[in-house]
Amino acid sequence: MSSPACFHCGEPAIGEPPITLELDGQPRKFCCQGCKAVCETIHAEGLTGFYNFRTEPAVTPKQLTTSELERIRELDHPLIQQAFVSPVKGGQEAQLLIGGITCAACIWLLENHMKKQPGVLSFSVNHSTQRARLVWAQDQTRLSDLLIAIHELGYTARPYQADEVEQQVRTEHRSMLIRLALAGIGSFQSMMLAFPLYFEMVNDISPQFITFFRWFSLLIATPVVFYSAAPFFRNALRDMQARHLTMDVPVAIAIGLAYLASAWVTVFGGEEVYFESVCMFTFFLLLGRYVEVRARFRAGLTGNALAGFQPTVATRVVNGEASVVPAHEIQPGETVRIRPGETLPVDGVIVSGQSTLNEAALTGEYLPETRIAGDTVHAGSINGENPIDVEVSRSGSQTRLSGILRVLDRVQSEKPPVARMADEMAGKFVGRVLILAPVVWIGWWLAGADNAFDITLSVLVVTCPCALSLATPTAITAATMKLRRLGFLPTRGHTLEFMNAIDTVIFDKTGTLTEGQLRLASIRVMGSQSESSCLKLAAGLEQHSEHPIARVFHDRAGAHVTGVQNHLGGGLSGTQGDLALFIGHKDFVQSQTGLPSPDIGESQGMEIWLASENEWLACFRLDDQPRDDAQQAIKALKSLGIRIVLLSGDRSSHVQHVANTLGIDEAIGQASPERKLEVLRDLTDQGHKVMMVGDGINDLPSMAGAGISVAMGSAADLTQLHADAVLLNGQLRQVAEAIKTSQNTRKVIRQNLIWALVYNVTALPLAAAGLVPPWLAALGMSASSLVVVLNTLRLARSPANQPPESSTRVGAQLVS
Repeated sequence: MSSPACFHCGEPAIGEPPITLELDGQPRKFCCQGCKAVCETIHAEGLTGFYNFRTEPAVTPKQLTTSELERIRELDHPLIQQAFVSPVKGGQEAQLLIGGITCAACIWLLENHMKKQPGVLSFSVNHSTQRARLVWAQDQTRLSDLLIAIHELGYTARPYQADEVEQQVRTEHRSMLIRLALAGIGSFQSMMLAFPLYFEMVNDISPQFITFFRWFSLLIATPVVFYSAAPFFRNALRDMQARHLTMDVPVAIAIGLAYLASAWVTVFGGEEVYFESVCMFTFFLLLGRYVEVRARFRAGLTGNALAGFQPTVATRVVNGEASVVPAHEIQPGETVRIRPGETLPVDGVIVSGQSTLNEAALTGEYLPETRIAGDTVHAGSINGENPIDVEVSRSGSQTRLSGILRVLDRVQSEKPPVARMADEMAGKFVGRVLILAPVVWIGWWLAGADNAFDITLSVLVVTCPCALSLATPTAITAATMKLRRLGFLPTRGHTLEFMNAIDTVIFDKTGTLTEGQLRLASIRVMGSQSESSCLKLAAGLEQHSEHPIARVFHDRAGAHVTGVQNHLGGGLSGTQGDLALFIGHKDFVQSQTGLPSPDIGESQGMEIWLASENEWLACFRLDDQPRDDAQQAIKALKSLGIRIVLLSGDRSSHVQHVANTLGIDEAIGQASPERKLEVLRDLTDQGHKVMMVGDGINDLPSMAGAGISVAMGSAADLTQLHADAVLLNGQLRQVAEAIKTSQNTRKVIRQNLIWALVYNVTALPLAAAGLVPPWLAALGMSASSLVVVLNTLRLARSPANQPPESSTRVGAQLVS
């Protein structure tokens, strides 16, 4: 008599005395107290549906040892959490790897169990990667308590590490290759045995040899079905249990039916066996999926494509002594040394040294940028020439690169409407195919056809909507990764899809179309001094001020000026020898000197006046210069037929001057945040699809009112947080490229969907008519999927006409 199985994990329940628990009026037996405790927890939380939905036995819970508990408690330390925990709205966010998941019911149990824990704001698990996102309120619970709650259910949880995931991807690829190789060998061997039967070359072969061929084919096909095709069966069981039909369901049914029918004929006798068809369409299906996975991986479509830019070790410098330490141990305020060829593990400021840095991982700009002492640098940048020492400002999960990774994770986990529509179409298509297949079999069987079973298998396989399911997500992922390489980072799942409909782009002026830094635009000399003398006198005075306006003169050689006084809100005064000097706005200088007001007409910028006690010497016009690529960006947008509007709070004359310089036809100045929002709403009411590009907190109301909002990479953190996309490198020309990419993405998605639908609609009647053998059905289905993937990969190509302009420095911290 066999031993009773444990109700929780399925292991033999042979304990004496027996370990039992009454559930719903029935006694349940367990192999150990741990399984009983887990079952009690699940029952107490009202989650006993787990036992009805699961497709695999649960993992036997392992009692945590004292040392394991201590290691989990160590994860509460703030220094350790810096490596994998980041602050989010309302709490803290951690990325975890969950072990012990066997089926979709495990995820259902974990998510529902964790939502009942105090302080948990959000918990979700990705089945394919077994990666979980946990958000909790730090003032209500500790991270270790939540990890222990996961362990109490029999699962394991540990901080997510990119290198572990990379190793997992390699392991999966290796396993995929082994399955593919086994299926390929099985296909060749089974076809060799079936070849004489196909061409009726059996006249001289005795029935014993035919029986031998069938048994040998069964021997060959069995490992192909139970090992190579195992993922199809697992996925089909999971999807059917979750009541969500995918392409794996008809595939698994076709392989399973063909194998079982052939095994029955081999054992009990009959006309036809399908071992060669089973092996061949398992091989073609696996080959198609392997090529698809490899193509996506090479194009950088995996979620961990950026993780390789984060080094795991760093060289810490203390009192001139360098030592290699784990990167997560580096703290703000410490100094790290970056040698040529190494990748920065932290954000910080260069304190010594000068070098060129490749910042492509952050900004998409492939040309190296020169960085000197005092410049801000970011994790993920690659040092090119000379060693540099960097004082750390942010490390671990707080770096700008980590912020980009979190945003990409969020974007790719959000399904836009078009992706949800494609999934729904695929599910409905599978449901109808599963109804149609038995109808086809009955029809051909009633007609007396000998190959009714072959035709049914072909219908099941040829109509699997693989291409339909791949059409949208691969295109969106490819386009998202291309935009990131260009320095345009979508931060919301809907951004890429909605951007293709944009017909109006509104730009803020200061810090968006212009650089946001005052420069000396022109000098008008009015007195007895030369232009160079006036510059030296102005620089000599302004050296004694830290006002932003004074910085325009700080890099110039100044005359020796003494007795400099700072007049708050007015300007500066001082003397050179016996000459009294005054610099500042016109009213201040005039009040100090009593000179009559000069008449030089209206200026387009800010005016700084220099005078002696006897005469006006010069008028310096300061202005915020347009970005180098602003005019190019405007032309590119106009070439796409997009309307451009300049909307700024600066005075109207200056706004119009900038608009004329850049070729913008519509400009609105002196606009308050409320007025900006009013303009946006008017455009929206007229039916326009509006994108707003800005950088200041005062742009938030109008950005919130736009269909798509884009924040500059140098914008305030709050502005970036509320934007639908961030222009990391400040290159305005990428706005046009992003819109063009969005339009191309929509075209590719439409092409993919049309191709998938045409293929399925065409292949179905051909298969139902008996014109497509099972092996050819598998080949056709795999080929249709590859057409979709290869068509999608065109989106990943970088534009050929990208000029090698240097990127604007990025100073703001990306938050998500």
